[in-house]
Amino acid sequence: MKHTDTIYVAGHRGLAGSAIWRHLKSSGYTNLVGFTSAELDLTDRAATFAALRSVSPDVIIDAAAKVGGIHANNTYPADFLSDNLQIQVNLMDAAHKVGVNRLLFLGSSCIYPKFAPQPILESALLTGALEETNSAYGIAKIAGILQVQAVRQQYGLEWISAMPTNLYGPNDNYHPENSHVLAALIRKFHEAVEHKHDTVSVWGSGTPLREFLHVDDLASAVEFLLNNYDDPETINIGSGQEVSIHDLALLIADVVGFTGTITQDISKPDGTPRKMLDSTKLQHLGWSPSWGLREGIADAYRWFVDNHANLRSV
Repeated sequence: MKHTDTIYVAGHRGLAGSAIWRHLKSSGYTNLVGFTSAELDLTDRAATFAALRSVSPDVIIDAAAKVGGIHANNTYPADFLSDNLQIQVNLMDAAHKVGVNRLLFLGSSCIYPKFAPQPILESALLTGALEETNSAYGIAKIAGILQVQAVRQQYGLEWISAMPTNLYGPNDNYHPENSHVLAALIRKFHEAVEHKHDTVSVWGSGTPLREFLHVDDLASAVEFLLNNYDDPETINIGSGQEVSIHDLALLIADVVGFTGTITQDISKPDGTPRKMLDSTKLQHLGWSPSWGLREGIADAYRWFVDNHANLRSV
């Protein structure tokens, strides 16, 4: 990418998109374009085509998606499937129509089979059944990857897709039911301290293992890939750090200052037993993460405290 390229960051107000926007701006890219959801509804096909015609971007980074944790995915599967399919198809079709040669589509680690060999290689895609609680979202993201590959094959455009592991950091969604696990736990422990509660209940058995990536690391990886990667196979973006949900809760409790009792609510689902991405391919290209988990959680918590009054409510 050239620093003067017109770069459209779809979803630039979300967790991933806002971090990518901050990173590109601080790296000297001078022509960034973004639309709020009020300005452009990407499920509106005609509006999406009109917006891209008006902008005529050189590069598109697709970080726009309807996202959520286990509860949200399991409760609203039709919404997660339909909305994400529409967002992707409209944006990619419009990008092709206006001649965008370089596009990066951001997927999710839930594209991989529930019982894929660990750590999960990119080649595990479409080799087994997905985890049930987020299969609708996973199918939508798989469709996005396949559309990128189809466009490359049919039209020869330099489009790529990347699969980040579980993300966290500034501008996350802290909704008490619809957020991802790390953000949900930050909120739970903060409110327990605030209201002087002695006990915090954590969903599931606490045994599932998860990998987490600070969203600023994702942003640096996105720039790196746009400048260094051009291949039809999707590429993993992971931290290489793995932690059980129980140990994650202990770590967050310590950062927040909660000293009470942590219990496990085994009536709630665990999700995939283990989900660790193999990011060897990206590392061999020359990229590596810079955030450790504890310092990353402390950074996320500082943002949460500073923005507590204006948190997203969906």
